[in-house]
Amino acid sequence: MTTASDPSYPAHWEADVVLRDGGTARIRPITTEDAGRLVSFYEQVSDESKYYRFFAPYPRLSDRDVRRFTHHDYVDRVGLAATIGGEFIGTVRFDRIGPDGRPASAPADEAEVAFLVQDAHQGRGVASALLEHIGAVARERGIRRFAAEVLPANTKMIKVFTDAGYQQKRSFEDGSVHLTLDLEPTAESLAVQRAREQRAEARSVQRLLAPGSVAVIGASRSGAGVGATALRNLRDGGFRGHLYAVNEARAPGMEGDLLEGVRAYRGLADIGAPVDLAVIAVPAARVPDAVAACGEHGVQGLVVLSAGYGESGPAGLARQRELVRQVRSYGMRLIGPNAFGVINTAPEVELNASLAPVPAGARGRIGLFTQSGAIGIALLSALLRRGEGLSSFVSAGNRADVSGNDILQYWYEDEATDVALMYLETLGNPRKFTRLARRTAAAKPVVVARGGRHTPAGHVVPGTRLPEATVSELLRQAGVIRVDTVTELVDVGLLLAGQPLPAGPRVAILGNSESLGVLTYDACLTEGLRPLPPLDLTTAAGPADFRTALCAALASDDCDAVVVTAIPSVSDRELADDLARALRQAVAEVPGKPVAVVHVELGDLVDALSAAGDTSRAEPPAAPLPPAVPAAGEPAVGGPAAAGDGPGGDEPCLEGAGRIPAYPAAERAVKAVAEAVRYARWRRDNARTGQVPEYEDIDEAGAAARLVTLLAGVEEGTALTLDEDDARELLGRYGIRVLPTLPSPSPDAAVRAARVLGYPVALKTTAPHLRHRADLGGVRLDLTTEAELRRSYEELTDALGKPAELQPVVQTMAPRGVDTVVRATVDPAAGAVLSFGLAGVASELLGDTGHGLIPATDRDAAALIRSIRTAPLLFGWRGSDPVDTPALEELLLRLSRLVDDHPEVTGVSLEPVVVATEGLSVLSATVRVAHPPARTDLGPRTLPSY
Repeated sequence: MTTASDPSYPAHWEADVVLRDGGTARIRPITTEDAGRLVSFYEQVSDESKYYRFFAPYPRLSDRDVRRFTHHDYVDRVGLAATIGGEFIGTVRFDRIGPDGRPASAPADEAEVAFLVQDAHQGRGVASALLEHIGAVARERGIRRFAAEVLPANTKMIKVFTDAGYQQKRSFEDGSVHLTLDLEPTAESLAVQRAREQRAEARSVQRLLAPGSVAVIGASRSGAGVGATALRNLRDGGFRGHLYAVNEARAPGMEGDLLEGVRAYRGLADIGAPVDLAVIAVPAARVPDAVAACGEHGVQGLVVLSAGYGESGPAGLARQRELVRQVRSYGMRLIGPNAFGVINTAPEVELNASLAPVPAGARGRIGLFTQSGAIGIALLSALLRRGEGLSSFVSAGNRADVSGNDILQYWYEDEATDVALMYLETLGNPRKFTRLARRTAAAKPVVVARGGRHTPAGHVVPGTRLPEATVSELLRQAGVIRVDTVTELVDVGLLLAGQPLPAGPRVAILGNSESLGVLTYDACLTEGLRPLPPLDLTTAAGPADFRTALCAALASDDCDAVVVTAIPSVSDRELADDLARALRQAVAEVPGKPVAVVHVELGDLVDALSAAGDTSRAEPPAAPLPPAVPAAGEPAVGGPAAAGDGPGGDEPCLEGAGRIPAYPAAERAVKAVAEAVRYARWRRDNARTGQVPEYEDIDEAGAAARLVTLLAGVEEGTALTLDEDDARELLGRYGIRVLPTLPSPSPDAAVRAARVLGYPVALKTTAPHLRHRADLGGVRLDLTTEAELRRSYEELTDALGKPAELQPVVQTMAPRGVDTVVRATVDPAAGAVLSFGLAGVASELLGDTGHGLIPATDRDAAALIRSIRTAPLLFGWRGSDPVDTPALEELLLRLSRLVDDHPEVTGVSLEPVVVATEGLSVLSATVRVAHPPARTDLGPRTLPSY
């Protein structure tokens, strides 16, 4: 008997998944304890589905069937179940079969697979999710193909197989369709899997942001507390759906009376109508009961405002883990705990389930995600005060379930969002974040400010082994606009939401202050832009002069963006309105280039520019923001131009083109323009996507099997450094050949090694303190005779120590070339990273190392080699012969594939790699492996585990 507590139970196969409709389910191995659940599940399946499964009427399971379907060895016979609320909604199993189609008596690489999904849950993607997970299990157990027999009328199940993206064969035999699926992942199967992931996770967020009904659990009768605040904001925000209050303290018989003007009930069960979203604001100790009530009532998602979880210490973290398990067991998703809330300004929704009142007319094109409530309210206030509205806002608090990755999935296809702003303290799953950010940034800007960059030890934010500048550069490679402060987050967001992208770095500067123009010019040079000489309109310039000059600048072929500077001549609101109108008219007359305004003590101009555009939606604020932050000014109105419009994007969108962002300092305006320039350049470069080459000699399956053997007996969380032979074998399966070395503990052993390898040879020490230190005399090259080898051995030991201390080895001599270093590592802040530089102390001292994200394309590999300052040494510097950079690029790509295919590989160092005029030689390799982390972007779709 195998139970969930049995040591042989494969707990790592358990996973929470998001289904097609946005709900969740848990996938886990079936155990002997599941007999009752299996019988109950089968009783709820229709006769038609039973017939499709067994090809005959099969009204009930016999005792023998129940035993067969619940007793597995998890090697040749495996069963998985999809569960909600602990009950089965779908099952899948495979049985290994031999070449004759019968159960295998010896290990074979083919298995027969069969599914059964409860009729009420068909169409939710249950079978597709089960196929992904059972396929991963099969590959782990050495199975490479699935065979399935399906009745022709069972079109839904046939579609599950045919749409999976695997290579397959289909035939019609004995009245059934015989399908064979090759389980080796393909580009098509990966694309199918990620497309399903995107739709499912986006749908799960949509259900949270666009509910038809909301219940606030914990709204007090006194009107105090976060529950009452959330209820008032929902009510005052004009929520379009049904709104309910739940207060357990209400007296019996008073259900349905009013609380804050909203119908109030003692419990969800008393409402008598569906509830899509529940906002929970009760003490942490009472949250489990509230969650259970929500699950039993069929609530789809939760926003938990309650504190006392991971932010409060180990006991709170344990409560948080249990909360996530409980929420997912009911198929729900969770924002929080310790959340600030969510906002959706779509006119058909008008949802403000947050602790911040939002003024009427705050609708805009920016999506905002934060982990911190305090930062969230500051960003909300800053955006609204400067005239920009929101499409949606999520402040996820402890981010126990719904994360920034989920929100990116939603924003990617959300037509109401043109710009994504994110304040993050961690990336959670860096590999997945960079993948999603790259895809989203190809369609709309993603601007990120990251906290916790220099976090003291012990903080919840994981550290990084890379310099912060390197992490920023890696994020930029993924298309992320990386800023340092929340002020810059707002500054850049305002420009991108209201202006088209620039076609290049040329910036025209005009204004009524020569000094401010010079400051702007200097700021442009600092940011790497190409400013034109500033045009001084003098302090006598009026609105018409500004308009004429701006029109001329925008019409010029010599500039790609314009910065307008303005100082006060007369403090007059009417004059400010006239100047704003003049600037707006110029932008409308000559559209297509971004414009930013630098103002000095011109508050009236800021207000006028913020309100410029289509004023049909302008309304007075419904309520001020809390006094802890500045009060919001009149919100911006009119739909801003799409972030990708104008030069460098699509045709410009003139709707709302009159709203021009204003900045109180030249440096801030120029920084925003510079980020737009860099992003536009990335968009253009990203359109020329590279390829991840396929190499026929790569043995992915063999490498996977070898890693399983190497990690057998290694504890979780412990890294293993492979010995030279194991490292050489693993790398060899990916076509990376390391020159052989033979240990030489004595001069005679060195001579014997040289005879085996063949002269010329190199003699070198492998002692850790001397490794790769040719400058200390630890390496002797081009030894062509026995006499030279013995003399070098004696010199080496006389100078540096005894053979036992030096650990000398003899190696085949590599052709002369440029010594380089190639590395790959998995960094907690950036994900899988590929690094390249020249070998030697000088490069290490100067930090001249390039970094790139994994997986790398052919374009990425070529760019990485050319990114270092010493790259000219590879391309014939001062008349030297160029080295074989194509061979170097291939090495980088093969190493990238190894780390991308196998999350067990946590670090590889190839040092030195000698690149000759033809070919290269890897002289030494260090490989570190460990059990893969719970969160990985490889394998079947799964939510982060707790």
